[in-house]
Amino acid sequence: MQSNLYYNTFSNYLKQHWGRKIRKLSLHGDFTCPNRDGSIGKGGCTFCNVSSFVDTTAKRQTISEQIVTRRHELTRKTDGYLAYFQAYTSTYAEVSRLKALYDDALKQPGIIGLAVGTRPDCVPDEVLKLLADYQHQGQEIWLELGLQTAHDQTLKRINRGHTFADYCKTITRAQHYGIKVCTHLIVGLPGELREESLATLANVLDCGVDGLKIHPLHVVDGSIMAKAWHANRLKTLSLDEYVDTATTMIQMTPSDVIFHRISAHARPPTLIAPQWCSQKWTAPHAILQRLKETGHQGALTGRPYTLNSSSHTNNFLGSAKLNAGRAV
Repeated sequence: MQSNLYYNTFSNYLKQHWGRKIRKLSLHGDFTCPNRDGSIGKGGCTFCNVSSFVDTTAKRQTISEQIVTRRHELTRKTDGYLAYFQAYTSTYAEVSRLKALYDDALKQPGIIGLAVGTRPDCVPDEVLKLLADYQHQGQEIWLELGLQTAHDQTLKRINRGHTFADYCKTITRAQHYGIKVCTHLIVGLPGELREESLATLANVLDCGVDGLKIHPLHVVDGSIMAKAWHANRLKTLSLDEYVDTATTMIQMTPSDVIFHRISAHARPPTLIAPQWCSQKWTAPHAILQRLKETGHQGALTGRPYTLNSSSHTNNFLGSAKLNAGRAV
């Protein structure tokens, strides 16, 4: 079942824009995070264990060495690569250091651009100017913002250390520089039900966004949430609950917004719960089937997604807005 027949996929966007198959190469820039180093907090986000999704030993290699290693690890044919600075907060350093790391990546054969993962409160104008310069040179540039939720009480509960207002301000500044933004959202965070996830999406769309990554909360070994799970103080979503919410979120999303990811997975023993997250394609296949049965991307906006569709103006929203500080 082809994903791009049902929603606007990042892989299809890259193929249309670059005329060939492009894959991401996950890189480790040896960054830290302001709620780990004491700048705004300690311990990091309660759901986070970076080693669950990146190879933390990679930081012992240079960026160019990591790219060579990652290229050799790919088993499927690829015609180009997007350098993905994924681990921790990949804008949390002096701009001179960032430029050196980004330049090292961009000069490697086959690299067509950057995806830079970071927090909404760690993107100064100097960084946006740097990314804009790369974009003006013809590079594919994406700023990936880890928001997770638009509810400030949940952000506090999971120790994010920023607010939804911080996110909106960063989006506005990124738009000023013409930088494309992909926003990360977690479905099923503690204290949040389906309605909270849908309200978060509505507010993100209201701020304006180019891409989305959504995935279920999954508990990984080494995270603060793992302790809550073992103490029976944390509940995770069933596969059906996640598929239901994720499908509705996709249908709420205008067709010009690109989905970079609609689920995520981890493997035991790193993964603690839910066990269905151990299978990479279980949730995506179930979501695709549900979209096929109930309507494609944009079905709830009145402008459903069709392959190669033109850009549309976001006309959803309205009743689902919330105040950034509302308790959940």
